[in-house]
Amino acid sequence: MEKKDYFFTSESVTEGHPDKVCDQISDAVLDEVIRQDPTGRVACETFITVGLVIVGGEITTTGYVDIAGLTRNLIKDIGYTHSKYGFNYETCAVLNAIGAQSPDIAQGVDVGGAGDQGFMVGYACDETPELMPMSISLAHKLCRRQAEVRKKRILNYLGPDGKSQVTVEYKNSVPHRVDCVVLSSQHTEEILDETGKKISEKARQEIIENIVKPVIGKLADEKTRYLVNPTGKFVIGGPQSDTGMTGRKIIVDTYGGMAPHGGGAFSGKDPTKVDRSASYMARYIAKNIVAAGLAQKCAVQLAYAIGVPEPVSVMADTYGTAKIPNSRLVSLIKKHFQLTPKGMIEMLDLRRPIYLKTAAYGHFGRSEPEFTWERLDKTEDLKKDA
Repeated sequence: MEKKDYFFTSESVTEGHPDKVCDQISDAVLDEVIRQDPTGRVACETFITVGLVIVGGEITTTGYVDIAGLTRNLIKDIGYTHSKYGFNYETCAVLNAIGAQSPDIAQGVDVGGAGDQGFMVGYACDETPELMPMSISLAHKLCRRQAEVRKKRILNYLGPDGKSQVTVEYKNSVPHRVDCVVLSSQHTEEILDETGKKISEKARQEIIENIVKPVIGKLADEKTRYLVNPTGKFVIGGPQSDTGMTGRKIIVDTYGGMAPHGGGAFSGKDPTKVDRSASYMARYIAKNIVAAGLAQKCAVQLAYAIGVPEPVSVMADTYGTAKIPNSRLVSLIKKHFQLTPKGMIEMLDLRRPIYLKTAAYGHFGRSEPEFTWERLDKTEDLKKDA
């Protein structure tokens, strides 16, 4: 493994970011279909703008989803409950533009084939206990903390929209310290200073003390920079300031740019779509390889053809950190992991209403029981066989 010094940056967004609102609506629709009809087919996309939500896509199911009611309840739970945040779950319009899945696609999926062509990537590294890159792990934790501080009314001037960004300094390819934290938090006008163009220094310090420091901890030092609402203020946020769409935060959803990325987004897609199920399987594989001590870093690529069950290729890249040849790793992957759509769905138990939780704060590096692809139940088998 090449030893080097460098800086690396990842970002995350809160559940109130317009793109993440859309991801959550799409996955809430998916969960409701699977709850009633575990074999239902869902490809649900959402668009949000000022006062308007459009839910569209292709769904084939024996169940029924109240799209408008589900959408409003979710937007309420996220926190858009008053016009002061620029969006209100009670007064927004919700348009339903959902149709049925193409029979040309269905005929290939019904017999166990992949729902589309494409390649998917999973990644793991030993930088953090959750085997994720440190920058994206910290960025997610900052956004989670931001939501917690808002919902518990520790800082009652915060709104639902927000972003984080963390720059980590590496020494000899190992995380050494946090160099810079960027935090943009939507807020009401009450914390603006006398100019009305930026938040007060008091509010800035409150945000640093209550959100940033509990997350960053000893990784910060006297040189660490804190950029809080760097434009000055963030009163106009959410769908009032920016449109949102399902699938526009794919780097936030995965590895923060540290690893390659497959071609597709996840949210709103049932597990017959390999964009989702194969990405989860690739993470499961990579995480178990690293946890087994076979490599310090591992990226796994799986590729599929539409209608064909078996992957057209399987690749493992350990960036020079493996203790066995990569070709041997690929053999172990094929032996110990199910790689057909049916096999992945069964191995990871994916026909359950578990997807809304994935739609904010990342699909990987999570400890909730629904995240079966985070299990480490294959490490002993891999060790023995290696």
